[in-house]
Amino acid sequence: MRAFIFVIAFMALFFCGSSASKEIALTFDDAPLPGNSFMSGEEKTQRIIEGLQAQQVNDALFFVTTGNINDEQGIERLNAYTKAGFHLGHHSHGHFSLNKSTSNDYLLDFYQSHLILQSYDNVLKLHRFPFLHYGETQEKREQIKARLEELQYQIGYVTVDNFDWYINSKLLDAISKKKSINYDRLKEVYVETIWRSIEFYDQVAVKHLGTEVKHVLLLHENELAALFIGDLVAHIKSKGWKIIAPSEAYKDPTLIKYSASLEFNKQGRVAAMAHDRGTDKALLRSEAENTQYLDALLKTHSVFK
Repeated sequence: MRAFIFVIAFMALFFCGSSASKEIALTFDDAPLPGNSFMSGEEKTQRIIEGLQAQQVNDALFFVTTGNINDEQGIERLNAYTKAGFHLGHHSHGHFSLNKSTSNDYLLDFYQSHLILQSYDNVLKLHRFPFLHYGETQEKREQIKARLEELQYQIGYVTVDNFDWYINSKLLDAISKKKSINYDRLKEVYVETIWRSIEFYDQVAVKHLGTEVKHVLLLHENELAALFIGDLVAHIKSKGWKIIAPSEAYKDPTLIKYSASLEFNKQGRVAAMAHDRGTDKALLRSEAENTQYLDALLKTHSVFK
């Protein structure tokens, strides 16, 4: 009898563990992006906050490009995120590409942003490279890594890349040209393409790294996020995934250790590690990260007319 009870208990533990939710954290680049005639910056921030709160997202991380803070409203928008319980991270001042600038110029820009962020609450010492450009040579990557570590910064890597920025540019272009916009179908395209990227990079981790990881989703603080972040989170949850705090995601034991020898960083940490283990770059980019693919998808869904 005791043996039977033991077997039942073991099976229950096994099945419970195997059905554990996959986990992902939400991060937004380039905050605070300016507003426009379609949506003011203040409205954008408020909509993103409301969308996250409606889905009970307790924490998200906004990587700040401090050069975007052009007035008091920009300051208030960042403070609105932190007052809502969210966090801020470092995304440079001038949004320079390290692949196209010297280490010294990049670091001068880095320090400028570092000093500006001292006046805000809820700032995590996480730096995300603009364009995910870590430097085109190992020597440069090692130089920057050493300087970041001196200031106790960790790299704010991503695991799930996508082209939300491109879809957003098509939306703004359609608005400027006064085209008819089907927002329900635009939402479908936005949610569908990001979800495909999540699935893709999760499969890369399992197949090429041999393990589940705590994912970090790259989004932008743009109009699409303001319109549809709640719908995106609801979809992710409907697939059995759990939204976790970025601070928790950045403790993932498989991903946390960064080596400057990683040379393929453009698609995120999972792809970088998979490439380092011998996987071809062509297999490490989601099909949705392609402007022609997205143009065809927008056309097929008759989003803009």
